[in-house]
Amino acid sequence: MRRKDRQRDEIFAVEIVDQCAYAVLSMVDPDNKAYAVPLSIVRDGTYIYFHCAQEGYKLECLRKNPEVCLVCVGNVCPAQDRFTTVFSSAIVKGNCEKVTNDTEKINALRLLCQRYTPQNMAAFDQAIARSLARTAVYRIAITQITGKEKK
Repeated sequence: MRRKDRQRDEIFAVEIVDQCAYAVLSMVDPDNKAYAVPLSIVRDGTYIYFHCAQEGYKLECLRKNPEVCLVCVGNVCPAQDRFTTVFSSAIVKGNCEKVTNDTEKINALRLLCQRYTPQNMAAFDQAIARSLARTAVYRIAITQITGKEKK
């Protein structure tokens, strides 16, 4: 990181991952061009999970190259007295893989639903029964995480 005065520790970065409204997953497409997509995410230990359809362009990219970069931003607002923006961010690098174990897959989906739709958890088991087979879950094994804050 060029601006060492803005660098924050790993604990701070993990908090941003856990609190961000969404994240942007960046990867390389089959033609070696950049591709990025916004995601709803949840972290469990050293893994970050997301769900998606069983097929699609994002999955083509991940099959070709599972190395990814995930950007999470929080606490964004314009500075009151300057021409700049105040923010907190985390950048995660890691390897992405499909979750094939149903127990892990259900746990990841439960964590995602608890994070984004806690008011609907009473219907979780019925939703899983209907959609588990058609829902893919992927996990990013965190290999590096950095935090940054501009005050």
